[in-house]
Amino acid sequence: MRWEALFADMEAQLDAARTADLAAEVVELTRAERATVSVADRFRAARGATLTVRTDGGEQVSGMLRDASAQWILLDTQGRSSLVPLAAVTAIRGLTRHSAGGCGVVERRLTLGHALRALARDRVIVQIVTHGGDLTGRVERVGADHLDLAAGHVESRGGELWAVPFAAIRVVRSS
Repeated sequence: MRWEALFADMEAQLDAARTADLAAEVVELTRAERATVSVADRFRAARGATLTVRTDGGEQVSGMLRDASAQWILLDTQGRSSLVPLAAVTAIRGLTRHSAGGCGVVERRLTLGHALRALARDRVIVQIVTHGGDLTGRVERVGADHLDLAAGHVESRGGELWAVPFAAIRVVRSS
């Protein structure tokens, strides 16, 4: 009888040690998994959520997250769309704890340039917020790292042509 109790006690201790080891391993694997999650993954999981985003220029944009890629997010804000480069984002309120899996090849190729080319193709009047101030006009051309904005009399193709580096863009608003 004593031997049976001793073996049962030893077996219970062994099971408790296995359970503790498994719990520690789960915690460590969870930490390792979280370390691979990017903010873009969290944005992609939050499509449809209402977010507030602050940029390094002090701009604050709130709205429903319509789309997200590895380089930009698109928010619907009071009847307008706001394209925000992820490089300009300093803080986000409203993200869930969830994340989408890594983006695919096609999604990785949807750069800021692609989004801006769509605005140029559609001949949309935009307001571009930069550190140096706001510019309003039509995106005429999009290069590898900059865009050309026709500001001023955009309807008559007159006005000034501004080259705006992507790195200077904080928010692009369109109606």
